[in-house]
Amino acid sequence: MDGGPADVRTDAPAPCAIDASAISLAFGGVKAVHGMNLKLAAGEFLGLIGPNGAGKTTLFNIIAGSYRADEGTVLIQGRAAPRGDAKSRIGLGLGRTFQIPKPFPQMTVLENVLTGAQNQSGERIWPNFLQFGRVAAEERAAVEKAQALLEFFKLAQLAREPARVLSGGQRKLLELARVLMADPQILLLDEPAAGVNPALLEFIISRVLELNTQGKSILLIEHNMDMVTRLCHRVVVMAGGRFLTEGAPQDVARNPAVIEAYLGAAA
Repeated sequence: MDGGPADVRTDAPAPCAIDASAISLAFGGVKAVHGMNLKLAAGEFLGLIGPNGAGKTTLFNIIAGSYRADEGTVLIQGRAAPRGDAKSRIGLGLGRTFQIPKPFPQMTVLENVLTGAQNQSGERIWPNFLQFGRVAAEERAAVEKAQALLEFFKLAQLAREPARVLSGGQRKLLELARVLMADPQILLLDEPAAGVNPALLEFIISRVLELNTQGKSILLIEHNMDMVTRLCHRVVVMAGGRFLTEGAPQDVARNPAVIEAYLGAAA
C-alpha cells in the first residue's frame, strides 16, 4: 500500500476569453448599455444579436477598447483590460474587425497585411543600424506569414495589387488577414456578412469556422441569422441596451421575447 500523499489536482480552470461585467455607458444622458454581462468561453463561438439600437455595437466597442465604459470591468483571458485603450487589447490577445473595412487603398494587398505585424525590431531606429541581421530576418518572417495568410483567404494572386481594386467582400478577408498577423487568440467580428455576395459569403463562413476549429475564441455581431445559426455555439440577445436572453441559436430564434423585440423595433 502506498503511504504517500494522495494526488491533488492543482490545475486551475482556464479563464474566460472575455469576461465583461456590469458594463454601462451613456451618451448624452441616454443609456446605450446598461448593466450588461457577457462571457466568452475559451474556444467558444458566441453570437451577439439584437434589433437596431439594442446596444450591441456599443458593447462590442467597449470590449474592443474603442469606447470607455462609465461602469464595469472587462477581463481578457483573465487579465484586466484598461478602459478605453484599444491598443492594449492586442497585447492581451484580442483582435477585431470592422463592419466597413478601410484598407490603405494605395498600398498593395500584401503591404496592408504586413501593417498588422507587431513588435518588429525595425520599428525602432537603432536596431536598423545595430541589429540589421535581426531586423532583416524578422521582415522575411513577416512577409512569409503574410503570404501564408493571403493563401488561406485566397487573396495571394492579388498580393501585389493595390488594395483599392478589392471588392467589399475581399476587403473583409484582407482585414481578417491583417488582424491575424498579430496572432490573436480572440476575434471580435463585426458583421462580416454585410454587403457580401452569397458565393463569397460561403467562403467567409468556411474560413471563420476553420479559425474557430483551430482554437480561436470568436465573438460575432451579425444580422444574418442563417450565418449565426450555422456558426455560433451560443447566442446572447440585447434589447434596449440590456441583456434579454441567451441560448442555442435555434432556441433563441423561437423565443417570444426575442420575436417581440425585433418586431417592436421594426414597428
